[in-house]
Amino acid sequence: MVKIRLMRAGSKKRPFYRIVAADARSPRDGKFLEILGYYDPRTNPHVLEVNTERVNDWVGKGAQTSERVGKLISKLN
Repeated sequence: MVKIRLMRAGSKKRPFYRIVAADARSPRDGKFLEILGYYDPRTNPHVLEVNTERVNDWVGKGAQTSERVGKLISKLN
């Protein structure tokens, strides 16, 4: 099963997240299939950039979004 979820990047105490499509069995920061966007919670206002066309394509193929990614994407619409 493919999940659309956050992958942590950035240094210690300075989180930066990539939104990726990954196999549900792979670790959080492990192997992924495609980078779909990014989220930076440290800036004010928060920066969120997502390729919604690719996200919709993955969801159409049966991928599921994580709870947090679902909330972030719903804020875009």
